[in-house]
Amino acid sequence: MPQNDKAALVQDLNQRFRHHGATSVLSAALSGNALGQIAMVSSFGAESVALLHLVALANPNTPVLFIDTHLLFTETLVYQMEVSERLGLRDVRIIRASAVDIATHDPYGALRFSNQDACCDLRKTRVLNAALAGFDGWITGRKRFQGSTRAVMDFFEYDAKQDHIKINPLAHWTRDDVTTYMDENRLPRHPLVARGYPSIGCAPCTSPVSDGEDPRAGRWRGQDKTECGIHITENGRIHRSKAGTYT
Repeated sequence: MPQNDKAALVQDLNQRFRHHGATSVLSAALSGNALGQIAMVSSFGAESVALLHLVALANPNTPVLFIDTHLLFTETLVYQMEVSERLGLRDVRIIRASAVDIATHDPYGALRFSNQDACCDLRKTRVLNAALAGFDGWITGRKRFQGSTRAVMDFFEYDAKQDHIKINPLAHWTRDDVTTYMDENRLPRHPLVARGYPSIGCAPCTSPVSDGEDPRAGRWRGQDKTECGIHITENGRIHRSKAGTYT
């Protein structure tokens, strides 16, 4: 599908679904061939289980891409396995930077100290770009309440740089919506949430958050950085950067 047609499709979908909810958005994304081949990208983080549950109900065969950066909390790795089994997800794909790339660009695991953007690019952005090459679009768990850089998200976005449609079913959910959904469906919590981590990334770059702080304040604390490079803000909108580029 030409880029102009995809951009027009996204605009039409946002108009059509502006009064709908997550289930309808997922149904549109996963039913039929209107959007092409769709994957879900999940960090299996603090709130991921809500969307994973919705996707499992809609289509448990949906490919789920999980990026193992080799720097994740052990709790996240265990949680990923437990949640995948419990929800009956049938196509979870664990993707990682190759041993050759790590040995070439970050042999001592110290790149994060000198260039956090380059570390994220090596371990996450390039890996995801490669994994998404066979898909037309992907489902994210981003929500407007997660921070000012996400406050204007629509259900559907078109990333012209990568020629992908991005689907954000939970864009309009509040933190209370997520908590209520998890409670009502008795979904397991990530163990680090109880220890003050409302947003969970790589262990070296994630710290606990105090009451009243932005939920993402613990990500790259003290740095002028709010996204890992998968979601980059441009002109008030959020896009996924190309590998090797930093904004």
